Amino acid sequence: MATVRRLIVVVLLGWTGSVAQPDESVWDALREPGSIVVLRHSYAPGTFDPPTARLDDCSTQRNLDEAGRAQATRVGEAFRRNRIAVGDVLSSPRCRCLDTARLAFGKAQAWGVLQGALNDTELRRRQVAEMRSAMAAHRGGPPLVLVTHGSVVTDLTGLAIRMGEFVVLRRAADGTHGVAGRLYIE
Repeated sequence: MATVRRLIVVVLLGWTGSVAQPDESVWDALREPGSIVVLRHSYAPGTFDPPTARLDDCSTQRNLDEAGRAQATRVGEAFRRNRIAVGDVLSSPRCRCLDTARLAFGKAQAWGVLQGALNDTELRRRQVAEMRSAMAAHRGGPPLVLVTHGSVVTDLTGLAIRMGEFVVLRRAADGTHGVAGRLYIE
């Protein structure tokens, strides 16, 4: 009987599109002035864009599917449910990132730095330095949101996260940002 009850709970939680058990410290950290959200774009099937992909034509890129669009919407719902208003939303110019940002937060400003540079170590280093500079300039107000790709999240935080997962960074006394937590939205 206990197994049946657990199955019913799992089915109901899956059916409602619930958020995996969030750590309240993540939401608390987001309420602190100057916090940063680094969000990996929602689910987009496949890996990498084809070599012929163009930024000005979404049809040439890897994009969110129906599940990814629904996931992005749930990210925004989780922020609203926890009463977290966001500030600027900067996004990789790739369509899957812009779509994630717009579906979750209703806005997005393309920022080329957030698309990363997988095969160019020097460019990656410069991009991370530019991201850190923008993060350092964000000293107060609602969270700054950066919507990007897995490799960029790893470069910034040292963490490997799933599509649709985000990391919350909190400003330390010395002005640097440390990981306050992370949360995956199904």
